Amino acid sequence: MPIQEKSNMTGSGLRAWRNRMGWSRDEAAEKLGLKRDTYKKLENGNRPITQKLADETKRFEALKTHTNDAVLNSKDAHVEVVGGGTIVHVRNHLALSAPAYGSTAREVAGIFRRRGYQTNLTLTRMADSSSEYETNDDMQRLANEIVENPARKIVIWNPAICDFEGYIGDVTPHAKAERLKSRAGDQTMRLMPSDKIVSGIRRDRKDLFLVAFKTTTGASADEMYEAGLKLMKGSHINLVLVNDVVNRLNMIVAPEEARYHVTPERVEAMEGLVDMAILRSQCRFTRSKVIKNSKGVDWQSDIISDNLRTVVNHCIQRGAYKPVDTKRGLVTAGHFAARGPEEKIITSRRWSNFNDLAQNGMVLIEPKGRDDVIAYGGKPSVGGMSQRIIFKDHPNLDNIVHFHCPLKSDAPDYIPLRDQRPYECGSHECGQNTSDGLREIEDGIWGVMLDNHGPNIVYGKDVDPQRVINVIERNFDLDDKTGGKVGAAWSGARPSI
Repeated sequence: MPIQEKSNMTGSGLRAWRNRMGWSRDEAAEKLGLKRDTYKKLENGNRPITQKLADETKRFEALKTHTNDAVLNSKDAHVEVVGGGTIVHVRNHLALSAPAYGSTAREVAGIFRRRGYQTNLTLTRMADSSSEYETNDDMQRLANEIVENPARKIVIWNPAICDFEGYIGDVTPHAKAERLKSRAGDQTMRLMPSDKIVSGIRRDRKDLFLVAFKTTTGASADEMYEAGLKLMKGSHINLVLVNDVVNRLNMIVAPEEARYHVTPERVEAMEGLVDMAILRSQCRFTRSKVIKNSKGVDWQSDIISDNLRTVVNHCIQRGAYKPVDTKRGLVTAGHFAARGPEEKIITSRRWSNFNDLAQNGMVLIEPKGRDDVIAYGGKPSVGGMSQRIIFKDHPNLDNIVHFHCPLKSDAPDYIPLRDQRPYECGSHECGQNTSDGLREIEDGIWGVMLDNHGPNIVYGKDVDPQRVINVIERNFDLDDKTGGKVGAAWSGARPSI
């Protein structure tokens, strides 16, 4: 038998092809005329992929690309996947571009279809010559169309948007602007940043689950993590997949400042991304109504128990709340709360720096049933739902302290561990998961560790605060941060509260 030529296709590339096609392993094996076990070995890299087989995968993908698939063109689809690159016109026959040809978007759409989700795939003209979307303005129009479609619930925003507009001289950039002549010699172009389209997608549609992508070049894992956080914070994004085109590393960054699926295997990262989007998009949230010009609660107020103030002040002094530099300034993750009078709750302020707690104060929230909350003094902590559930389920506990620091490897106490990956922080499901996980560490002090997130320490208003501090210090590393430290993390002298 003649020896078949080996191709450059890897097992990971074969798996990516299957994802783009939206097929299971069995379906892919059947289409290629292979036994399931043989196909599995090929995809796992245990057998070489011949050039003939690689050519066959290309043939199937070409057929798929040119087939009108109703699932990919439905206004009623639950999922919208957007990909491809854009251009920004400078002059006639001259434009800036962000090159991208839609392979990631095709693959993600295929994974969703294989998971049983009706999915609409929209590509730019750079990735699909028949597309009506080409420029940044076209993509803004597409974003508006997605927001206006109530059927859309998950948006995978993967286009490469050209980040700049180019100006040559005093001519306004346009497709029909005066054409440059090469014989005129050297030209200088002034670049101006373009508007960020992704930041407006969830502004008025908080029910949308939004996934965005960030590309870095030769960055460290920590730099990738910080880049993902900066994109996410302030743009209402639910998940960010960061990939580095030089070191080939991928990671998923979540709002609780966690990293998931940190791997050089891009296919593994994208499958993990889809699974997390499906799980977290099912979470339910209660939005708070903030009363304008209402007064909050001073940190020294008598309605805040001294033993909460003492413990939180200690955590601040020890650097447990490490700020991230965002569009809104330095903000810290975590939360803390006290049971207030008449079933009210005094909670920390969202989008604030807890190291400035004495100046920022607290927010008073008044729950009105399960799905309505009135807030006085600003926007309440995203952990408000957890606080409400914990106080309801544990009527003998009055204070909650939550920070994003890891459990020590040699922690002497038994701290229950709960999975955070399926739940977005702030959801009903996250709150119930936290409350259900609480166990008594010692008399009157309860706790739970949310994996890759941080602990919740809950205790009564009569508990000696030094006992709570001792529990925290012996079990948690307040110098470290779950997810990893960021550039703006507190490193100087601690504030005096």
